[in-house]
Amino acid sequence: MNDSQLLRYSRHILLDEVGVEGQQALLSAHALIVGAGGLGSPVALYLGSAGVGRITVVDHDRVDNTNLQRQIAHTLSRVGQFKAESVRQAIAAINPDVQVTPVTARADEILLDALLPGVDVVLDCCDNFDTRQAINRACVKHGKPLVSGAAIRFDGQVSVYDPRQVTSPCYACVFPPSQAVEEAQCATMGVFAPLVGMVGTVQATEALKLLCNIGRPLTGRLLMLDGRAMDWSEVRIPRNPACPVCSPQAGMSAI
Repeated sequence: MNDSQLLRYSRHILLDEVGVEGQQALLSAHALIVGAGGLGSPVALYLGSAGVGRITVVDHDRVDNTNLQRQIAHTLSRVGQFKAESVRQAIAAINPDVQVTPVTARADEILLDALLPGVDVVLDCCDNFDTRQAINRACVKHGKPLVSGAAIRFDGQVSVYDPRQVTSPCYACVFPPSQAVEEAQCATMGVFAPLVGMVGTVQATEALKLLCNIGRPLTGRLLMLDGRAMDWSEVRIPRNPACPVCSPQAGMSAI
């Protein structure tokens, strides 16, 4: 780190759990954020301000006026731009040293297979079940830790799925791909503006902890928030030995 970086990140460096080594780990890290909306906005801004050296942002959507109520990375002047590009500009305004790569395409299996080998952590900030399952399959396949968040109305949830740990469940262990899911969309159900900030901030926290190898991540735990009562609750989530994605049998059937 140079003198400017030592000053910029001094409050991190003062933390015994982070220090110079932890901050250097962040500067050398590469995070993949899928979704640049309500959750992806605080995730991207905090990872960028914290000094994660490389950030790839995947989102095929464009900024519109209805996003501005909660998607804090975007501005009125950037309505009509791709969200991934808008996030790049937002991070650059805070920390121009961070290398941000916007990818304005859908996060399908082919794209994820191309991106994941080069990243250290994946953050699922998307808003649909099929994409979440695709992200999870890619993370299991490539052995990458996944920080998953969701928010709708006044309710949110966050967990970490880490295929590097033999006891960790994957997203499909908790939410099987075969289960019937009625998509909950902000456009029809609404979402309380600060809720996505709260969930996204927790996601950013978990990603930074993983990259610095500090603290106790949310692996095997589903953290849920009822924003009406400001009530946080936690559920232990075991690995499913018959999971169609991460079980040994699933791996054999894929061969």
